[in-house]
Amino acid sequence: MTTPDPEHPPRVLVLGASGYVGTNLAPFLAARGMTVRAAARRRAALESRGWTGVEIVAADALDPASLDRALAGVDVAYYLVHSMAAGADFPRIDREAAENFRDAAARAGVKRIVYLGGLQPARRASAHLASRGETGDLLREGPVPVTELRAGMIIGPGSAAFEVIRDLVFHLPGMVTPRWVRSRSQPIALADVLEYLARLPLLPDAAGRIYDAGGPEVLTYEELMRQFGKLVGRSPIIVPVPVLTPQLSSYWLNLVTSVPTNVARALIEGLEHDVLADDAPIRALVPLELTTYRAAAAAALADERAENAAGRWTEGSMLYRRNRPDFAFYAKRLQGEAVAAAPVNVVWREVITIGGEHGYYFLDALWKARACVDQVVGGTGLRRGRRDPDDLIVGDTVDFWRVVALEPGRRLTLLAEMRMPGSAALDFELTPRDDGRTKIVVTAYFHPAGAPGLLYWYALAPAHLVLFHGLAHAIATRAEAAQAAARTVAGAGQP
Repeated sequence: MTTPDPEHPPRVLVLGASGYVGTNLAPFLAARGMTVRAAARRRAALESRGWTGVEIVAADALDPASLDRALAGVDVAYYLVHSMAAGADFPRIDREAAENFRDAAARAGVKRIVYLGGLQPARRASAHLASRGETGDLLREGPVPVTELRAGMIIGPGSAAFEVIRDLVFHLPGMVTPRWVRSRSQPIALADVLEYLARLPLLPDAAGRIYDAGGPEVLTYEELMRQFGKLVGRSPIIVPVPVLTPQLSSYWLNLVTSVPTNVARALIEGLEHDVLADDAPIRALVPLELTTYRAAAAAALADERAENAAGRWTEGSMLYRRNRPDFAFYAKRLQGEAVAAAPVNVVWREVITIGGEHGYYFLDALWKARACVDQVVGGTGLRRGRRDPDDLIVGDTVDFWRVVALEPGRRLTLLAEMRMPGSAALDFELTPRDDGRTKIVVTAYFHPAGAPGLLYWYALAPAHLVLFHGLAHAIATRAEAAQAAARTVAGAGQP
């Protein structure tokens, strides 16, 4: 099997391009002159990135036919897929996905697979790390040469492990922590990981090899938190105790951070032991001046401040965090769904007329009560209303919301401008069904700011769960009534 020619940039596929590393890798490779195809299960998630010079396709590692389409004409295929957010069944899902991708890459005549795995501890690996190791083994069982890069904690905005550290520092002035805060790791900057991933498939000697990648320092998790605290002007009090097991720690992290529960649990299970890199081979093959942890963390904060506005709600977007890096990267969220027996255009009319003189359709008294509280604490309440009772454009105000994204007939996103300890967005998404009905999804996102933000979220979560579920159904009911009225009028006009 041939290897990519370093003189001629390869045609590459990045599978898992909506994930943390993939989101950064796809434009990075395109900037290097490579022909890049980015793939993820949800095409819309990639389209919202606004990349230039990157082809976007939908592909699911559990759907072999979609992989065949995505891999057609590809020289190098980056495999960045993992399923740890899927719950306890993630090892089986990872296994099936890897086998599908391995076989599809062989059918497509791919010259090299590049897989980003995880560092393996000297002692027994956690379920998450064991699954990452097994994925590499399964990929190597096929005829396509595999280059596996094993990295530990990656430092950059959106990296789950880094976001745990950031949330802990910003949310808690003091913390009682389990013993794993003394475990050692070798955090590596996102920029260095991207550089390794870009160079490795161009090197013939890297075919069929496994490389550990680590940063230039060995640090405990306590040291990581303290260094980040100094960077942002915080001095957290950290008291390790022996009684918090990894399972208890995962529940604790779920309460005090916004990192998704299943992801946090998988990460915590891997923190019982030191996870260090044997990185001499890759440093000899790809000599880099590696970035220190403090410099990488500072770069992550700077990258966020330089971020462009997002066209729709995107996890971690600074627009939806009100340009506050101390607001949690990951959002807490609640969702309500309904199906309306009406076409999209009729349902859309109900969505874009919400607020102002029309009110909020469900438990409107609660919305008015929240507006009163907002005015009492110095906010705008309902005083602004709407520019137009029947139409919206980006930038419009809707009471204490602002329209920040709008795709006619499909999606409306409102950013809260009320007083609260964090940042909130309300997203309405409509999907037409084959039977002529319309699915309505109302999603509330909240990026908490410190402990007050977490208390605010948990205190209101029960009411919000009822509110947004009811709102979706109220929109459906109104749309169905409007559709029935239109039919009555049309029928009355018949001779």
